[in-house]
Amino acid sequence: MANIISTGTGSLTNAEPNLSTTERGVYMLAGLGLAAAAAKPRPNPLLNVLALAGGSYLAWRGYVGSCPVKAALMGSHGDS
Repeated sequence: MANIISTGTGSLTNAEPNLSTTERGVYMLAGLGLAAAAAKPRPNPLLNVLALAGGSYLAWRGYVGSCPVKAALMGSHGDS
């Protein structure tokens, strides 16, 4: 079971960095800002959970330095 988990998550954490320092900073600031906005009370708590999850994901992308969307758009897999 541990092999399945490590194999499945390896692509998420061991990807080649493809973001510049500026892009990483923007991702982290936007993510942390969105996560901080989740602390504001709202009538629908689902919005808080979604903002926290989205902000955490963006901050993690900035920290790791790789963005799968940018990699797909730039064709960094050597297909061309």
